[in-house]
Order: sequence, then C-alpha cells, then structure tokens
Amino acid sequence: MMEVGIHAIPIIALLVASIGAMLAIQGIHTLRVFGAESRVTIGIAFSVVREFAPLIIGIVIAGRSGSALAARIGTMKINQEIDALKVMGVNPVRFLVVPSLIAMVIMVPMLTIFGDIVGLVAAGLYVNADLGISMAAFFHDVVDILTIDDIMHGLTKSFLFAILITVIGVVNGAGVQGGADGVGKATTRSVVQAISAIVMTDMIFAFVATG
Repeated sequence: MMEVGIHAIPIIALLVASIGAMLAIQGIHTLRVFGAESRVTIGIAFSVVREFAPLIIGIVIAGRSGSALAARIGTMKINQEIDALKVMGVNPVRFLVVPSLIAMVIMVPMLTIFGDIVGLVAAGLYVNADLGISMAAFFHDVVDILTIDDIMHGLTKSFLFAILITVIGVVNGAGVQGGADGVGKATTRSVVQAISAIVMTDMIFAFVATG
C-alpha cells in the first residue's frame, strides 16, 4: 500500500493539478464565446470527479505499480523462485498476487479521492485568478452541482482499474519466457495492455452509466 499509494502521491498531485488547471483554462476560453464563463464550474466539477481524476490515476498506477508487479513476478519465474514457493508448500497466488490486489483495490480509490480534491483546488485557484470568483463561491457551486452518484461513478471506475492493472501485471509476469529480455518485454506489454484496458473500460463505463 505504501508503494502503490503513498509513494505515488507527488506525481499524482502534480498531474491532477495540471489537469484541473487545464480544464479551467479551456472551459473559460470556450464559455467566453457565449458570455457564460461564470458557469465553468459545472464542466470542471463533472470532468474532474467523473472522468479525469480516475483516468489519470489509473494510467499513472499502471505505469508505476503494474509494470513493477509484472517485472517482479517475471523475474521470480525466471529465477525459479515461484517453483521454490510451490515446493515449500506456499501458494504463489496467495503469497504474491493477493497482497498486490488488496493494496491496489484500497489505494487506487483513495488516490482518486485525493485527486478529486487536488484537481478541484487547482481549478478553483485558476478560476479565482481569471474570473475573480472566490474559492468559497467556487466550492459552494461544486457542492451544489455534484451528487453522491457522481463521486461513486469515479470511485467505481477506479476500483475496476485497480483490478485490471493487477490482473494484467500478474498475467504478463507469469507468462515470461527467456531471460532478462523476456522480463523487459513482459513489463512493456503489461503497461500498454493496462493503459489500453483502462481507456476502453472508461469509455464503456461512461456509456453504460450515462446511457
């Protein structure tokens, strides 16, 4: 949980804050055409909580922890450490996979909540600087706009992303063949597949949930 969650906080804070500010910049620029820039809060709140925070965090965790999991299991397989665990009567799935899955399932949604807050604060700061809307007024609008369903939408997606990242990392790690070259290929394949699965799942979930 420390490796998956706590150590990822700095990079996640940086990326989600950048996304929040970017949404504020683009939203104000677009709505200014209609003279409705003061309504930018609606787009920011929905975009950060429902889409961008879970998506960015899923991609970052896939790159950090999913690849590390694939590399670790792949290296253990090549070094015959998994076979050694079986000989000692230790279930490799229970010993290697379950702790990673539990850590992912707990920490990815927690990071999503953290990302929601950071993204909205960064967006609020830009809105305050550009439009003069105070942070109190900004968050009052956010609280009025968002519902529990919106928050759960993002958290449910992050839960699914956590499972996908773990399963893809484990499958690619366990399928390693050859030496160090095989580990490298499995790690790269794990990241590509995990990010692709996250983006496709995000699209399907958004379509089903809003359809």
